[in-house]
Amino acid sequence: MPSVQGPLLPRRRLAVELKRLREESGQTLENVSEALLISTSKLSRLENAQGSPQARDVRDLIRHYGIEGTQLAARLMRWTATAGKQGWWADYSHTMERGLDGYVAYESEASVARVYTIPVLPVLLQTAEYARAQYRGMEPWRSPEEIEQLVQLRMDRQSALTDRPGQGPMRLIAVTHESALHQHVGTPETMAAQLDHLIERSTEPNIDLRVLPFTAQPSLTMTCMYAYFEFGDALDRDVVHIETHAGFRHIETPDMVHNYRRHYDTLHDAALTPDESRALIRSVRTSHFG
Repeated sequence: MPSVQGPLLPRRRLAVELKRLREESGQTLENVSEALLISTSKLSRLENAQGSPQARDVRDLIRHYGIEGTQLAARLMRWTATAGKQGWWADYSHTMERGLDGYVAYESEASVARVYTIPVLPVLLQTAEYARAQYRGMEPWRSPEEIEQLVQLRMDRQSALTDRPGQGPMRLIAVTHESALHQHVGTPETMAAQLDHLIERSTEPNIDLRVLPFTAQPSLTMTCMYAYFEFGDALDRDVVHIETHAGFRHIETPDMVHNYRRHYDTLHDAALTPDESRALIRSVRTSHFG
């Protein structure tokens, strides 16, 4: 994905409606481009939710499609204004790896996030010290200053679970592989505090944490971390973000998204219940980390 500096949902809504208006009018991109003296590449980007839409271009398209003064026109202009705002995560753009900005943009707007992690624990449930130790171990080329910025980014992301202006807390459904409980990240004290934190946070009403045990049979999507984001508005399609050491892969194709939801449900069903998961976390904490 291109660099994402602001909210993605308004861009996606705008793109869907602009494409629909053009197709219903029977015009091609070239037809609209000639009529409005806007390049076809710019129109294509607008219809594919790429880049930051300009109010002047959207105003001209509203006039061209003859919908001035309608509720739809007002929504288009409102989405344009919202899409142009800078997201809070833009302050961290110089230290974020490529693709994480898009992930965070969707995460900040999702009503439900279904995540699977291996071999580390879900970011939204990490302590600062665990996150710090993970960066030190996995990205040793980072300067101490960069690591602190990235740790703060993770802590800021966690506000989605408690406080979002204009939105209620996001619902987090997290499945983590049992190996993440045993994987040492930092000191034994860091791990003990992290597992205690997991037990405490997992009792919150909008958090469903489950452990996929070693005894579970292998399933297709259990070998890499990914997130399945759902949104509250019917206009907004679900999306999937896959995370690997090579970066993020973004999936919007309906058939592929549907398959990932099916695979996630398989993982969720194979995992321990929340109470069983907490019991296992307590057991690992006591036997391995004091």
